[in-house]
Amino acid sequence: MCLFQSTARRLVSQVHCGLKASSSKKQKLCLEMARPSSNMADFREVFAQAKHIAIITGAGVSAESGVPTFRGAGGFWRKWQAQELATPGAFARNPSRVWEFYHYRREVMLSKHPNPAHIAIAECEKRLSKQGRSVVVITQNIDELHRKAGTKHLLEIHGSLFKTRCTSCGNVAANYKSPICPALAGKGAPDPDTEDAAIPVEDLPQCEEDGCNGLLRPHVVWFGEALDPGVLTAVERELDICDLCLVVGTSSVVYPAAMFAPQVSARGVPVAEFNMEPTPATNRFRFHFPGPCGTTLPPALARHETEIIS
Repeated sequence: MCLFQSTARRLVSQVHCGLKASSSKKQKLCLEMARPSSNMADFREVFAQAKHIAIITGAGVSAESGVPTFRGAGGFWRKWQAQELATPGAFARNPSRVWEFYHYRREVMLSKHPNPAHIAIAECEKRLSKQGRSVVVITQNIDELHRKAGTKHLLEIHGSLFKTRCTSCGNVAANYKSPICPALAGKGAPDPDTEDAAIPVEDLPQCEEDGCNGLLRPHVVWFGEALDPGVLTAVERELDICDLCLVVGTSSVVYPAAMFAPQVSARGVPVAEFNMEPTPATNRFRFHFPGPCGTTLPPALARHETEIIS
């Protein structure tokens, strides 16, 4: 996260459009300039010229696939919210309960499918790659729906439900087993009256590296943990070269991801936000398209009339 500290300081100084506290007329002009456009034709002209497109996605893009977010009112699994279970401390105290929670989420995700927003992004990446243009998806989601849709250039900053990490040897591996271990079969029901399975540690998912057998944990970034510095470096590299940025289905309040798009906008790159409603960052962007991402994104990323496909 230290990679973006200097950027954060710059952004704070730019919130007021760089104006000194002078006349109300200038302040009014500043506010009017900050108001984003919802003109799709204008966005499409910018899109047609872009060579390196960065697309930042959040929970909103997966909500339309029926993926529970476990955030806000009613976002409980049994009697706990994700913030109470997705922590190193919770796993240390009760790895069985935490694994039940993640087993439930894995099983739910195995029944979900990409929606039109995921598909539009993947198809856009494939099409533009044939034109020598690039698309990268930087996602806060851990559900792998972008991967299912066919996205290739994908940076999962919070990890994946379908990867595990050994708490002993540190090995990270893809894991799509259902159930992930025999002891979790039929476990993880979200009903608040369900009792904990209290599975012994030795029966929870174990590392399969030779001679290890360490306890596995989900390879996701928990509350209180730092993001992978390697992934952040890759994100910074992509943001440095992008000439168009899309922010799709994210509340723009979870850091450091919340500062990615404002960082890009601060250097004059067009940013387009696709979200159900405005966010705290909306007025820093050139475009804002309200509504379901599955409805607004496909026409935005469709083939432009100027595109030449060989």
